[in-house]
Amino acid sequence: MSRHAVGEDETAEPIDPDYPVTSVPPGARKSFFSLAVVLLGFTIFTPTMLAGAELGTAFSFWKLMLVILAGSAILGAYVAAMGYVGARTGLTTVVMARFSFGNRGSKLASLLLGGTQIGWYGVIVGTIGDLTAQAADWDSYGAKASVMIATSVLMCVTACYGYRGMYWVSLVSTPLILALAVWVLARSLDEVGGFDGLTSVEPSTSMSFAVAITTVVGTFVSAGTQAPNWTRFGRTGMQAVWACVIGFLVGNGLMIFFGAIGAITFGEGDFVLVLYELGLVGWGLVLLFGNLWKSNADTAYAFGVAGAEMFEKPRKTPFIIGGSIIGTLLALTGVQNHLVDYLGVLGTFIPPLGGVIIADFWCRWRGGMTGNPPAVHWPNIAAYAVAGFLAWLSGELDVGIPPLIGIVVAIVLTVAFRRVPARAAV
Repeated sequence: MSRHAVGEDETAEPIDPDYPVTSVPPGARKSFFSLAVVLLGFTIFTPTMLAGAELGTAFSFWKLMLVILAGSAILGAYVAAMGYVGARTGLTTVVMARFSFGNRGSKLASLLLGGTQIGWYGVIVGTIGDLTAQAADWDSYGAKASVMIATSVLMCVTACYGYRGMYWVSLVSTPLILALAVWVLARSLDEVGGFDGLTSVEPSTSMSFAVAITTVVGTFVSAGTQAPNWTRFGRTGMQAVWACVIGFLVGNGLMIFFGAIGAITFGEGDFVLVLYELGLVGWGLVLLFGNLWKSNADTAYAFGVAGAEMFEKPRKTPFIIGGSIIGTLLALTGVQNHLVDYLGVLGTFIPPLGGVIIADFWCRWRGGMTGNPPAVHWPNIAAYAVAGFLAWLSGELDVGIPPLIGIVVAIVLTVAFRRVPARAAV
């Protein structure tokens, strides 16, 4: 099967060693261990624990475990499918969108995926500034702004180094973060009198199962849609599948679990703030910087490759730098206090993109995404539009699980619209 993108010259030296708009060649593929480290580092993400905190106060322990397992299974299966397609084609999500939506139609995917990631970048940079100021008891806006700018530069530089830079940061930071999280879990059990005490804590709030599972799936479904940005470096499709399972089912599930336990025992879902309460400010800052440095470097990388596709340029670095500047400016204006709900709404519309790409790959591209895509592939655009609308409507009506509805409807309609005559692609 061919693994090469449109117009790729196998004899030419790539301008960007991360191949943002072409297929990753066999010689540049990575080991399973490398993929697993990068994806696990991606999902070991402190803000995910905030979602776990909402769940922890709403369910008894065993019902909480059921919610986390069900939501993580849905998320893991979806991302594994996306990761498999990425490894088989060697392409990023936004470049695969060219084949599913057309050369012009794919700009919608680049705009949604790149735009939301710039927003999240700003939210995380702002969060770092706020939590550091809280830990150091700073009142000066200038001091907080300096932290935001300095950390943003560090994240931007890491993303510019590409896959290699993110691998080494993950290799160092992820074990430390997990070790600290397990240690605080042990302290949490001491706080409530052991495992029996933990299971006997009664819920203090209420939440439906559908909303709870949506919360779990929604924590990383938007970012998971861009898993091919990293799994395209995999040597086989099954390597990518298992790496995604480790990252998105195990890693993301653990973060939700730790956040839930923190809420049950300390009334706080963010382990950084739990460490502050335990008087471990220094370790809290280590956890914060180590964790968010890696995750936000992944975010910058994602909007970098989206920008390269949107403007059809062979290098991701200018778009990483430009997006990082925009994200930092958003952070300096306090975007972390206002944008999260907006990004959550956009997250409803991103999973159907992945559903279309998955179904389109199995219907049309199992032999390789090659050739010249049309300008716009209208059947798939229509499938995405209907799926996105139904996902949004399910959320408005509080019926079903919006991300799951969007993915399933997108897959079903993409397969069904294969019966539309070829002239629909123009």
